[in-house]
Amino acid sequence: MHFFSDQLEEYLNTQLDSEPEYLTALRRETHLKVVQPRMLSGKYQGRLLALIAKICGPHQVLEIGTYTGYSALCLAEGIKPGGELLTIEVNEELSDLQQRFWKQSPYASIIQPLVGDAINLIPRLDKTFDLVFIDAKKADYTRYLEVVIPKMNDGCLLLSDNILWSGKVVEALDERDKATQELVAYNQLLTDDPRFEQVILPVRDGLSVARYSTTVV
Repeated sequence: MHFFSDQLEEYLNTQLDSEPEYLTALRRETHLKVVQPRMLSGKYQGRLLALIAKICGPHQVLEIGTYTGYSALCLAEGIKPGGELLTIEVNEELSDLQQRFWKQSPYASIIQPLVGDAINLIPRLDKTFDLVFIDAKKADYTRYLEVVIPKMNDGCLLLSDNILWSGKVVEALDERDKATQELVAYNQLLTDDPRFEQVILPVRDGLSVARYSTTVV
């Protein structure tokens, strides 16, 4: 679903800072060689993720769903000195592509990839996080939230991608469409949970920005 006209989207893309050359090359290679390249964060969303990370200034970042590693590089731009980004991807076949482009960036040493099911891996992590980005299997979003909340620091920023799901979240639900059902439930969980302040941005397929607080007023 396009939330803006093609003309307006083209204008928005002209009002961005340039992305680093390694990101441009990674976007190009993803579209040429990887299945479902639309899963990649585009230039617009990538610059937004980088800006949010720079404003937040996190020390520890967790990404659920690495894909080809583009969004990890964007988020890494805002990490404080001495910090790191853990990124979890279930598809091990993407590792070589990720590593090749990470090594072209200044952030290879602070990006720590993990391969496997995030739902099983996250409870075993001995770290807590200042920023979490969820962009993995849509039918598991509420389960990701369940396991990640205990790992979130007070004031942690939670970003969630594809949250409007091509507009399906406001259409009649198909009982067979587990992804849409899950995203509707996930959005409502964040809205109802007093520990979160949430705003959904109509960026690409919808980006949720939520702040977690352990102190509920």
